[in-house]
Amino acid sequence: MVRLTIDLIARVNTHTKRKRDEPLSQYLRRLTHLYFQERHIDEIDDLSLCKNLSVLYLYDNRIARIQNLHFASNLTHLYLQNNLINKIENLSLLRRLEKLYLGSNEITVVEGLDKLENLKELHIENQRLPPGEKLLFDPRSIQALSATLCVLNVSGNNLEDLQDFRCLGQLNQFMAADNQLEDMKELAQVLTGWVQLWRLELVGNPLCRKAKYRDRVIVMSASLEVLDGKEINETARKFLLSWKANKEARRRQREDRKKNGDADGTRRELPPLQLPHAPLRNYIMPGLPGARKQFEAILARSRSLPGSADVMGRGDMLAQKTEIIAELPKKSLSDLQAPIRRVWEPAPDAHVMPSSVDPDQQFVTIPTNFTPEPPTNIHPMSAKI
Repeated sequence: MVRLTIDLIARVNTHTKRKRDEPLSQYLRRLTHLYFQERHIDEIDDLSLCKNLSVLYLYDNRIARIQNLHFASNLTHLYLQNNLINKIENLSLLRRLEKLYLGSNEITVVEGLDKLENLKELHIENQRLPPGEKLLFDPRSIQALSATLCVLNVSGNNLEDLQDFRCLGQLNQFMAADNQLEDMKELAQVLTGWVQLWRLELVGNPLCRKAKYRDRVIVMSASLEVLDGKEINETARKFLLSWKANKEARRRQREDRKKNGDADGTRRELPPLQLPHAPLRNYIMPGLPGARKQFEAILARSRSLPGSADVMGRGDMLAQKTEIIAELPKKSLSDLQAPIRRVWEPAPDAHVMPSSVDPDQQFVTIPTNFTPEPPTNIHPMSAKI
């Protein structure tokens, strides 16, 4: 059994050396750092003579209880990792404490920190917890640290969520590796409140196995510089932010289309087809004398009906067209398939046979008993068909 006592401090020369003929009390008051790591110490004795102690190294020992530190009002750094401590206690008088290292102990509940007004770093990683249990946090202690805590290390403590830490708005480093975190949406909500965070460690959690995990985390925090030990390239961040913006734009477009009735397969009603009111020009019905005047008369009569093409839909318009076609004189198939005859314009010096032009049909009508002769100025080779 090894106890940390005044005599042990006086015998060890690893810290500030004692001057010759210097009284012990004066020497103890002059000490600011004590190095007693890896000394198999299991208990802290009365060290009240060390009034100006600011840094105390007691890691890698066998200390089971935090005690006899009420005198250390100037203590700023306390290293107690890798001991046998199972409860955080007797720290309320350490008002100047800035860094507290309690990793690799047997603590099950983080408590007793509500009086530490200047605590900036809390390291409580890898606690030796009972099987199936996780590290718990006293809300009063966490709330008290919300205005000062900058660094929090809770790695390896079977944590399943981060809700307890949402109030820590001053965090700039958060280490939570090797836990049971798997909710990306919850992570995004927490990171939104940590506007000063530049370092994040999440390796070893189930959410790290999700698709595009690193890319998704980078776009969650604009201040993040290091993720899982790897620096974030600014060019990569800009690309991912642009990718996220495009993805959100496409999502909004899909939602808009769904509201308008396109995404579920339904078709929006088309506006009615508008037909011109001006009479059709140069309309020719092959083999039908006076077809133009008859068609314009039928079309004018159809526009005066209640279901005219100006207000009717597609189905009504097709029905109206069917009625118009039905009123036209019936012709034989050979007449309807006959090609449109075109006006023959002979050369100025060609011999033109007499003919008559029908103004309604707009083409030349040649008597059936007349056989025209080809013009004399046509080249013999071009006359062959």
